Amino acid sequence: MSSETTAPAEPLQYDDGYGPEIGVGPHPEPWPEDGRYDPELLAHGDRRNVVDRYRYWTREAIVADLDTRRHDFHVAVENWSHDFNIGSVVRTANAFLAKEIHIVGQRRWNRRGAMVTDRYQHVRHHPDTEALTSWAATEELPIIGIDNLPGSVPLETTVLPRRCVLLFGQEGPGLTEEARRHASRVCSIAQFGSTRSLNAGAAAAIAMHAWISRHARIEDL
Repeated sequence: MSSETTAPAEPLQYDDGYGPEIGVGPHPEPWPEDGRYDPELLAHGDRRNVVDRYRYWTREAIVADLDTRRHDFHVAVENWSHDFNIGSVVRTANAFLAKEIHIVGQRRWNRRGAMVTDRYQHVRHHPDTEALTSWAATEELPIIGIDNLPGSVPLETTVLPRRCVLLFGQEGPGLTEEARRHASRVCSIAQFGSTRSLNAGAAAAIAMHAWISRHARIEDL
């Protein structure tokens, strides 16, 4: 639903204080008779970080609709030291509509950078990389590590499988040795400057977009 069809409302901000003023005010009456809509949001406005088509929808209705369109790639990220970049990876995974997000290592992770987008994703926890690998094997999903390591192959010349798990390490150390052993291949991202590595969140965005460029149906937007 377009924001032009809604009444003006007092400006608010994202739940976590980030970003510009967004959203729409209370919905003009008569309200739509559809079970997907949340009466509280219709009455008071919708200031969530969601696209216009989901304005006033309940969270459950949004997740159900996303579930009909999710892509065939999964995103896994190692979490050994509460890396703040994990939230950014999760937010990007939501933007590109990953099938699931997998947190490997510590169960608790820094959600601030996710901008509450994790509420609309399916998040699965694995205590270690071996557990992730075991799960991926049962689903017949190859694990593709993303890191600039000796022996890695260029992401730019690699055709990512339609069904796969993209595995990312933490900021600084990158993929652990265990993760490298369990990955079916490791892809590197071409860099031309002086820095040794990209920010983990940026690397994840590039890798996911590489999958999108190859497999997503842009006309479905």
